[in-house]
Amino acid sequence: MNTSTVDIILHLFHYLFFTYAVAAIGSYIILAIISGKETIEYLKKNSFVNYKDILSSTMSPSITIIAPAYNESLNVVENVRSLLSNHYVNYSVIIVNDGSKDDSLEKLIEAYDLEKIDYIINEKLKTKPLRSGVYKSKNPAFEKLMVVDKENGGKADALNMGLNISTTEYVACIDVDCLLLEDALQKMIKPFLEATDAKVIATGGVIRIANSCVIRGGKLIDVNLPKSLLVQSQILEYLRAFLLGRMAWSRLNGLLVISGAFGIFDKKIAIEVGGYDTETVGEDMEIIVRMRRYMEEKGEKYKVSYIPDPLCWTEAPDSYKIFISQRNRWTRGTIETLKKHRKIGFNRKYGSFGLLSYPYWLIFERLAPIIELVGILYFVVLVVLQQVRWEYAVSFFVLAYLFSVLFSIVALYSEELTFHQYKKKGNGYKLVLLTALEPFVLHPFILYAAIRGNIDYYFNKKKKWGVMQRKGLTSA
Repeated sequence: MNTSTVDIILHLFHYLFFTYAVAAIGSYIILAIISGKETIEYLKKNSFVNYKDILSSTMSPSITIIAPAYNESLNVVENVRSLLSNHYVNYSVIIVNDGSKDDSLEKLIEAYDLEKIDYIINEKLKTKPLRSGVYKSKNPAFEKLMVVDKENGGKADALNMGLNISTTEYVACIDVDCLLLEDALQKMIKPFLEATDAKVIATGGVIRIANSCVIRGGKLIDVNLPKSLLVQSQILEYLRAFLLGRMAWSRLNGLLVISGAFGIFDKKIAIEVGGYDTETVGEDMEIIVRMRRYMEEKGEKYKVSYIPDPLCWTEAPDSYKIFISQRNRWTRGTIETLKKHRKIGFNRKYGSFGLLSYPYWLIFERLAPIIELVGILYFVVLVVLQQVRWEYAVSFFVLAYLFSVLFSIVALYSEELTFHQYKKKGNGYKLVLLTALEPFVLHPFILYAAIRGNIDYYFNKKKKWGVMQRKGLTSA
């Protein structure tokens, strides 16, 4: 290969990486602007809403909260209490104990005075069988609660069991380790009630990190900033993703995922598409894509909504080992979903869903870590060949770093102007300083986990979920 050919290849890579970087940054800016406008409109519109009308009306749609639980003894009693404390008139709670090996079931039986009952399940969706059976409380104070003990089949299988048992029009699927605020159902059901020209098939909301927060009696008492840099960095990451990303995709009707931590679904459509896929580790994304595809192919107008209120708080990983395992699983789930529904991509038949949402997710989410790794390897090759234009390289890295910091600051500013959860003195300054550290504290491990996820997906045939060890949300 002669010198001119090498120069052409190097120039081609230069332009490809530069074009990708500009396109990525441009898309982030556009989404942030749309998100900002959408959030402002949401807050203005909802400042006049009397949620007490939804709370007190017996005409409010019925909702079943479905919470799978596997080895959640640290949190399960407290978090079930938070689910039972919701300020909504027409709802019930189904806890699906998915073959736990710890004492989760025993703790629930003792705390809520449960007794085994005879219950016939309408098996619309195939699931693993019951283990010890179905339980209801002898205490009238817990009449909304039902606990189902089944053989282990994974989170998706447990959710499908909940769909089989629920008798309501809507289902709220939530991780049992999450803390749900009292007005969560009132606010999340609102998009379904407001729908006129398009049917709302699902609604998602903001997920916040509860590590170090004070929780008593199933209620969030005090919001604290965690001491761990890893957890603090995840707070920034969540703010960027939820406040500067998903609000925009909601406006564009292009959401491909509702967090598995908390979302409300039209149960009829969820069952019609076959429920949750038990063969993927990304069941939360896959069911939304499948529901959207189903509605597109039926030719019906629909919408997947999203609201920015911080309604659900969850425990984030505080060790890099568990964090990497979690992000590895997220990567594999994304790959599985995009591959399974590849027919949608760049297909005019699916409108903006196929021409905008899918391509964006493929190019800027699915392929981003691979392109970044190739870029790093390419830079190493340039160093070895002594072909680095250092003034260009340094400028590129500095600009990328400054954009990352600025984007995080914009997310913090949006949080301060809207929901202002981190009110304690000094927290704001700490988070602003963290924006300078977060690219080094978090991003390298996200990249590593994503690459490992790709390797595991293509070369490790054994399906791994990954263990999320809990420390419990009641410890401040």
